[in-house]
Amino acid sequence: MAVRRWNEMNRRTLAKILPGAVTVVPTAATEQHGPHLATGHDALILDEIVRRAGDCVASDIDVVVTPTLAFGSSDHHLPFGGTLSLGTETYLRVISDLLRSLVAAGTKRILVVNGHGGNHELNEIAVRDVAISLPAGQHVKMAAGSWWTIAAGTRANDARFAGIRTPGHAGALETAMMLAFRPELVAADRPARENDPSLGTVIPGARIEGEVRWADFDGYTDSPALATAELGEAALAIAADALAGAIATLAYATVE
Repeated sequence: MAVRRWNEMNRRTLAKILPGAVTVVPTAATEQHGPHLATGHDALILDEIVRRAGDCVASDIDVVVTPTLAFGSSDHHLPFGGTLSLGTETYLRVISDLLRSLVAAGTKRILVVNGHGGNHELNEIAVRDVAISLPAGQHVKMAAGSWWTIAAGTRANDARFAGIRTPGHAGALETAMMLAFRPELVAADRPARENDPSLGTVIPGARIEGEVRWADFDGYTDSPALATAELGEAALAIAADALAGAIATLAYATVE
């Protein structure tokens, strides 16, 4: 198995391996993560998950990883500072253009794996719209998912995550994951709170906006003080294994 970085290869090498490889496109953000986590948190975590997934993939699968898109749809975090955001229309155009570039380069299997909540639906829309816009006879399989949704089934059956909000934002889980491999990027004075003030009315299967606002709870969700490196390591391992499975599914899928 060869996990290769797109930006470390020349055009001849890419043209040779892309048709038979799974191309992984990581999307993340640069945004505030409360008073205790680095602004590059989403990209750092996602890069670690992708790296570990590559180590888990079967030996007969070629994987090409593009540079991480480290700017996402993050306008909701702009009031706090520390945030570099692309507006919704801009982000959708960027990810769609990147997908078209991948197809033009000869990619046949694309997995957009996301690490920032604001990108989730936009990635799905981009994959759908680009796929149906391809000319007849040009066969490409595309998929989009966030690391927490790809790993949701496995994590839901793990008692270690009972009562832990996933993914939350700069809460217990995200803080734990950073503690697991980059603890120097987590402030020593992690905030604690008994209740998650970001939660409001819940309608199963529906998204509600406008009831609670980020400014009301200082830009982070559940209690970062509950995070442990052990919990973070478990989350990283589960996410990496699930992502490896997603890559394998695309790798063995027929493209006609």
